[in-house]
Amino acid sequence: MTEPTAATDADAANRRALRRELRARRRAITGRARALASHRVARLIENSGLLKHDARLGLFLSSDEEIDTAPLLALAQARGCRLYLPRITSTRDARMRFIAFQTGDALREGPWGMIEPASGTPINPRALDVVFLPLVGFDDAGHRIGMGKGFYDRHFAHRREPSQLRRPLLVGMAYQVQRMSALPHAPHDVPLDAIVTEFSFLRFRRERR
Repeated sequence: MTEPTAATDADAANRRALRRELRARRRAITGRARALASHRVARLIENSGLLKHDARLGLFLSSDEEIDTAPLLALAQARGCRLYLPRITSTRDARMRFIAFQTGDALREGPWGMIEPASGTPINPRALDVVFLPLVGFDDAGHRIGMGKGFYDRHFAHRREPSQLRRPLLVGMAYQVQRMSALPHAPHDVPLDAIVTEFSFLRFRRERR
């Protein structure tokens, strides 16, 4: 009975090491380079046609080491999109809800320094049209590695169900340096539909089940 545990421990250690490496790559992009990349990402998303008037968009407020979502937020507001931001509801159970957001709404510092709505009305995850996700790394098949807490995988677990309903569209935002040819992934991981970097908008074909 010790072999599976040893393998699991090794896998976890490898993921931690990979996460450290990818976060270091992400942190290395600062200042003007970060601003330029963030504006390029926002323009690529705008050109993709995802910022439709009245579309319900999930978005996150980025930390200093993540690609800046402020340019995308401004474009989405200018296009008349309805915005929703994540709010942690349970750190123990890795639970969050997306809350309706408008400029001027009160924000607060949540767990791990995450900026989130102080209050507001939550939306069912199936009712969102597009969700833009943070990530630490991604690969050529659309697999994502995050911070290791599992909030997004849990919140959008319905995307693994056999269903014709394919909402919301899950789009990762990252720098090109966060790309890997392949990443380890588990059955509970929810793959992405697209990844946008400062250089490309990658779409992944998913079988409708």
